[in-house]
Amino acid sequence: MAFGDKNPLTGELDDKVKSNNSDRNIVLATVANTIVEFCHHYDNPYIYAEGSTPVRTRLYQMGITGLWDEISADFDVFGLYNDQWYKFRPNSVNYEAFLLKRR
Repeated sequence: MAFGDKNPLTGELDDKVKSNNSDRNIVLATVANTIVEFCHHYDNPYIYAEGSTPVRTRLYQMGITGLWDEISADFDVFGLYNDQWYKFRPNSVNYEAFLLKRR
């Protein structure tokens, strides 16, 4: 899954553009709901998430941390740090990517 803005010149998805249209939380909530629905329809896959930039990856981490009680009730979450996967711990290190699996 990828998301961003459509480049008006090329028609291609641009996942590095800054829209500044104040819909960040709506977009992240939509992504979260899509992940839940995806897991219901497809034999409980692993979901890999990484931002297109380190700043965006950090934004995803803040989103996971902010909803940790809800997420951790249904998902096992791992964070990639220095080429190793660790059980996600809110407010610990800045992870490079995330792996989720519905319990």
